[in-house]
Amino acid sequence: MQFKDYYETLGVPKTATQDEIKKAFRKLARLHHPDVVKERDKKTAESKFKEINEAYEVLSDPEKRKKYDTLGADWERGGSARQAPPNWQDFAQPGAGGPGGAEFHFGGTGFSDFFETFFGGRGHPSGGFSEFEPGEETGGFRPPARGHDVEADILVTLDEAINGSKRQVSLRRSDADKPETYNVRIPAGVHEGQRIRLAGQGGRVGRGGKAGDLYLRVRFVQHPDFHPEGHDLVHDHEMKPWVAVLGGEVRVPTLEGSARLKIPAGTQTGQRFRLKQRGLPKPGGGRGDLYVVIGIEIPATITPEQRKHWEQLAELG
Repeated sequence: MQFKDYYETLGVPKTATQDEIKKAFRKLARLHHPDVVKERDKKTAESKFKEINEAYEVLSDPEKRKKYDTLGADWERGGSARQAPPNWQDFAQPGAGGPGGAEFHFGGTGFSDFFETFFGGRGHPSGGFSEFEPGEETGGFRPPARGHDVEADILVTLDEAINGSKRQVSLRRSDADKPETYNVRIPAGVHEGQRIRLAGQGGRVGRGGKAGDLYLRVRFVQHPDFHPEGHDLVHDHEMKPWVAVLGGEVRVPTLEGSARLKIPAGTQTGQRFRLKQRGLPKPGGGRGDLYVVIGIEIPATITPEQRKHWEQLAELG
């Protein structure tokens, strides 16, 4: 299993603030996100974006980042080359997926082995029976009636959540010689946390026992422009100060392109505007809404002439 340097992936130092990490992710995501690149570039961008998304998934979460930093506290010894510290495997979460301790390793789900091992989603058992149960017919134990259910995460883009898709997922059992490949249908309208069931593809048991099921738990890919809130989407939009004061019209991104949004005079920071039916699909039909949250863009530097105008405004205020 290859170690992942998430700070290097996002191009930020280990001392980076959450805001710096967010900005680095958005900058890279706008270049490589499968929902924003042109159709001809999707295949090339997809692999790169998986690395970017995974790095942001860890570094944007304070708990995951703390665990990651604790794990890598000694990586920088002796130069710029990063090496995993001694006994780093002790941080790993076991991927036992069925009787006998068999592990499940996945491909096509959007996560690397490194992420799945340390931060969940790697063939975790989610039900079923233990290896043996009490019984008289085998001297106090009897074979299990059913194998474990196995649960893993699968990354789904917001575009897939709206339109659905078909994905190829591979599974390799540690007690088998060859990997297994499945064509998985991502249904339109899928929501985060939903489980897609592959019947009979989980933990297996001998002696005529029934195999458990494999569940792929949906997790949405991080998006540079939106974050979901249930079936709604939220977009943070920074506008020029004079637009907020005087009002005007701005263009905001949607999952289908862009839309015009009228801004009334006197708009305040944090104010929300709703674009109906521009969110994610709802189970009973229809879609959630897109909420545009306003931020005021303050210039980091100004020219002497601009300063003069700001000072005049200050005097009027």
